[in-house]
Amino acid sequence: MRIDETNLKIIRQLRDGRRSFKEIADEIAVAENTVRSRVNRMTEEGILEICGLVDPAAVEGHRVIFVGVRLATVDLVRKGEEFSKLKGVISAAVVTGRYDLILEVLINEEFGLLEFYTQEVAKITEVQSVETFVVYKGYNLRVPYLL
Repeated sequence: MRIDETNLKIIRQLRDGRRSFKEIADEIAVAENTVRSRVNRMTEEGILEICGLVDPAAVEGHRVIFVGVRLATVDLVRKGEEFSKLKGVISAAVVTGRYDLILEVLINEEFGLLEFYTQEVAKITEVQSVETFVVYKGYNLRVPYLL
């Protein structure tokens, strides 16, 4: 599916929270049915997922961390998929630079860094090293609530 300017406008409108198809249609000057059919098609094709997101800074006891991972293998896609399934992992990306993967992880008072590393990362083989980046202040940082 090609993402044209109308699809981008619809996606931008959905970023601001839950809105009716009619509100979006009025805002971008198209028919309500156009919005409905395009949202349905983008959802069916896996381009768009509508979900509720949480600001971790607004929820007491929660924090987002980023983890850089160096691997002892070049099978980065498979390892990225393995990491993406661990408890607390919001996203895993294969990247360039000094790390092979960057993870975005949600922790809280019951499931902290120690638990993430000893209970979850320990399950993954061929991890050469990790580096943790604690987010003190995020801007537009919203995550699906996983824990």
